[in-house]
Amino acid sequence: MSEEVLRAPHVLEYAYTRSVGPVIGRFFSGLRAGKIEGIKGARGQVIVPPVEYDPQTAESLSEFVEVGQSGVVTTWAWVTEPRPNNPLQKPFAWALIKLDGADTAMLHVVDAGAEANMKTGMRVRARWRAERDGRIQDIECFEAEK
Repeated sequence: MSEEVLRAPHVLEYAYTRSVGPVIGRFFSGLRAGKIEGIKGARGQVIVPPVEYDPQTAESLSEFVEVGQSGVVTTWAWVTEPRPNNPLQKPFAWALIKLDGADTAMLHVVDAGAEANMKTGMRVRARWRAERDGRIQDIECFEAEK
């Protein structure tokens, strides 16, 4: 009997091109300009990132609201060993961040330096890329407010 282990490499990926439409398109255009916008929901809540339809009522939404570039970490998970396709190539946190003026949290990266520096409730601020092209990666990451 052979001791050789059978291996079959498998790459899971979803290669596709997405058209963004008017709502996400405006959100991405705002990021290129260095601002973050949400959208006002049917009950007045500000949703970031914006969505086309209200999550509770399914009403079409169109009233954009600029929100702050700082906010509060509501929850997080630490990544000790980043993978090649991760946004940072050093340890970081994936976090839900509720930006000032928003009623929902958005998922992004926090460069905290070390896991011991991450805390739920900590204030963070967007760190922008020098060159932006209208993608979520225009926000390089969030970092602790000073």
